Amino acid sequence: MRPLFLPLLVLTLPLAHAFSAPAGGKPQPKAATKSVEAIAREVKTSVVKVLQDGREGLDGLGTGFIVSADGLIATNLHVIGEARRLEVETSDGTKHEVVEVTATDTHWDLALLRVKAGGLKPLPLADSDAIQQGQPVVAMGNPEGLAFSIVDGVVSAYPDMVNEIPMIRLAMPIERGNSGGPLMDRQGRVLGLLTMKSAVTANLGFAMPVNELKRLMASPNPVPMERWLTIGVLNPRQWQPALGARWSQRSGIIKSETLGTGFGGRTLCFSEIKPPSPDEAYEIEVQVKLEEESGAAGLLFGGRDEDHHYGFYPSNGKMRLTRFEGADVYSWTVLAEFSTDAYRPETWNHLRVRLEPSLITAWVNGKKVLSHEDNALRGGKVGLCRFRSPSAEFRGFRLGKDLQAPAIPAPIANHIQQAIHRFIEENQDPPQTLNQLLSQPEAARRLLSQRREQLEKQTLALKKLERDLHRSSVTQDLTTELSKPEKDIDLMRASLLLARHDNPEIDVASYLQEFERMVNELRHDPALRKGTDQAVSRLNRYLFEESGFHGSRHDYANKSNSYMSAVLDDREGLPITLSVLYIELARRLGIKQVDGIPLPGRFMVGWKDGPESELQLIDVFNRGKALTLTEAALEVSEAGHIPEEALQPAKKRDIILRMLRNLMGAAMDEDEFSGSSLPYLDLTVAVNPEAHVERLTRAQVRQRIGDKAAAREDVQWLLEHFPESGPEEFRTRLDEWLQSLRD
Repeated sequence: MRPLFLPLLVLTLPLAHAFSAPAGGKPQPKAATKSVEAIAREVKTSVVKVLQDGREGLDGLGTGFIVSADGLIATNLHVIGEARRLEVETSDGTKHEVVEVTATDTHWDLALLRVKAGGLKPLPLADSDAIQQGQPVVAMGNPEGLAFSIVDGVVSAYPDMVNEIPMIRLAMPIERGNSGGPLMDRQGRVLGLLTMKSAVTANLGFAMPVNELKRLMASPNPVPMERWLTIGVLNPRQWQPALGARWSQRSGIIKSETLGTGFGGRTLCFSEIKPPSPDEAYEIEVQVKLEEESGAAGLLFGGRDEDHHYGFYPSNGKMRLTRFEGADVYSWTVLAEFSTDAYRPETWNHLRVRLEPSLITAWVNGKKVLSHEDNALRGGKVGLCRFRSPSAEFRGFRLGKDLQAPAIPAPIANHIQQAIHRFIEENQDPPQTLNQLLSQPEAARRLLSQRREQLEKQTLALKKLERDLHRSSVTQDLTTELSKPEKDIDLMRASLLLARHDNPEIDVASYLQEFERMVNELRHDPALRKGTDQAVSRLNRYLFEESGFHGSRHDYANKSNSYMSAVLDDREGLPITLSVLYIELARRLGIKQVDGIPLPGRFMVGWKDGPESELQLIDVFNRGKALTLTEAALEVSEAGHIPEEALQPAKKRDIILRMLRNLMGAAMDEDEFSGSSLPYLDLTVAVNPEAHVERLTRAQVRQRIGDKAAAREDVQWLLEHFPESGPEEFRTRLDEWLQSLRD
């Protein structure tokens, strides 16, 4: 699978290296190879910093290099962005204002800039078609701000297709600030422009081949700087951004990027459309799409200034109405926060707000979701707001007295709905359906959109029902397995059911067959009949030397390590999953006195030669390393002591619960607020109905995702099963919590 790669935006970086025979003409004599030191001295004056007009003046951004003596500079397109004033700075500290963007190429991520300067020293350009795998290369720059650092490496491969673009893959460390800098051969000629680094490893990067730069130089498309500064800029007669951040507009879509200067990254964009007087009702609407659901963006209204206004917007999957009356969170009031099925994550959502003298009403995608009495802020401006770092897009902003879409006359609606019905249910030909809809295209578009949204909602509901049915079925199978007498519980099957709970594609029967094959490989081994110590030694060799099972060291937190199916596939896992494999293999082979030992922090395998023998420990995470109790205590405890109860063999149900807690912890680490831990909490409570801590956690998660009724059930259960010796203060808190869930 192709690794992910990151554009090398950011810091200034004079990266240098370049010299090569000019393209075309007679073949040039082969230039002498130069030392890295010599190249560093020669190219330094030809490499520049590309500086962009930022929030507080000119900020370092990237690198470029001189390609003509009269002021032509090459760099990456992503380095210069758009609608920003640009400067370049040479190695002696001289700054030149960019007067023209001479050429750009979005596909190849290339740009040529023009400065008013003469007598500059250009770098010669090589022929990138002649690049050889293993060829030594050099780069200079200021990675992470370390100015004019030199680095050498080799061409790992060329061409290497990245997003269908043939690029030069490099075996050399590349960091932020290198973008746009020259990649050079050992004669100092430019082979390419550094463009991106690997997100997987520090010693892998990519460069654009220099021949594409030559083509761009041959076909310029110059844009004077005064025109470049208008590309994507909001019309100041319509919009006035506030609190920093970058606001731009293309094809009718307004985009807000980068953090604002307000608390929490808040940024605003005031509309120049004036609302009616404070005693008149009006409505505003917009469609908004968040880059990530962790962000927040929507409508602004009642704005006296940048610190006094209302905001209605989605935030972390919920809708929120906030009154802002100051510069920081202590002066903000969240008037309402709620979940609604009207909101559709990861797509466009239509927000509409009606402001009356003492009432705020809001709709999401045509559904009324809020009616709140508040008259603290009236009059003022309207517009758009955004918070935190992910970007957001807006379209279709409007202000009016009544923005509700007019009703479609019944005869027209019936005609359109019948055409849609025939298309869906009777497979009517698309051309015939289009002809029927074209008589009323706007009404047809509205009704088609409504029907599509209805079908999408039904599809999502069916998917959820299918997922819930699967998990309920697995829960039923797992609880049935664990309700058997201890000696009859098939722990291997139970652990595979736990994996299947997350992945319906897992075929438990086929994995049990694979495990049975492992058992059969050892079933007739004579070492298994020479005592427990010999049998344990044989199991160690089989699992950790012959079969390659091992503890996961580089991706420990990956949930796959908790899935027995993945452990059998990849031969890699956590201490507990490897222990389950070990003890189940021992059980199937008739090796007695081998158990799971639930040490704090690390699950291990324990074994005895007989009932009265001393317990021996095996660290399956470390290739079956034998440990005494003293050694194990030092491994897992700073005090060097293990509680006696932690040395008792673990019950099979407790092992599954411990595996479940690992999965639950991983889900909470990924996103504490999304409710992704809820399936594991549900399964834990099903396996162990007396799990007080998990019920408490589940109540908190349910409330957080807006399911008050379900949270109320858990709190009610906790009160009904509150221990007689429990602290009265905690019971009081539960009572107060239950009451708040009823309000």
